[in-house]
Amino acid sequence: MAKSRAMERRTRVLVVEDEESFIDALTIGLEREGFDATIARDGQEALTIFHADQFDVVLLDLMLPKLSGLDVCRSMRAASDVPIIIVSAKGEEVDMVLMLEVGADDYVTKPYRLRELVARIRAVLRRRETPVPDENDEVLELGSIRMELDARRCFVGGDEIKLRKKEFALLRLLLENPGRVLTRDVLIDRVWGSDYVGDTKTLDVHIKRLRTLIEDDPKHPEHITTVRGVGYRFETTKPSP
Repeated sequence: MAKSRAMERRTRVLVVEDEESFIDALTIGLEREGFDATIARDGQEALTIFHADQFDVVLLDLMLPKLSGLDVCRSMRAASDVPIIIVSAKGEEVDMVLMLEVGADDYVTKPYRLRELVARIRAVLRRRETPVPDENDEVLELGSIRMELDARRCFVGGDEIKLRKKEFALLRLLLENPGRVLTRDVLIDRVWGSDYVGDTKTLDVHIKRLRTLIEDDPKHPEHITTVRGVGYRFETTKPSP
């Protein structure tokens, strides 16, 4: 038993961070939680280490010397589907939009509790290992939107749009429940999983991006409407003025 535990591979984390105070505390905390942490202190070093080795998850600061965190994230995502969690003092919505567009999986703001960060790491790893299965792989069509579930393709008015995994799952869930109000909790539970420990801003940013892709006027959506204080609803007809 002892031998098998010793031989069990530890989860490898690439920590991209230039603040020494965070590096020391984070390295000690991750090691204590059973992770192997490798440190990169600027964007260029992060990409060099990343492309030379294999990691299970990346913790990536946004504000880095030499190369920005967003550029690093974009480069990593182009080469790999490794889970990437942005760790930054920035919390504005524009940063979250950019983060999602370049392919990050989650976002944690500083200062953070190690317990929360570890929970986020384990959650993204579980979601990668056990993806939500596609039930009834077929064509889902509503109005001008057509989703080919097995091929994971989506068309609006005959033109294909590119959706990331969570965007595809979220739009599918909305289309499968036309006219029904889906609460934020239901949407997060069904798309991100019951073990998701983030806030609802991630959901709101995904909705905002979906609107830019399927709505004629994203600022005045006719399909994905907000039910204030509750959640979202997919409208099959134009709302009354």
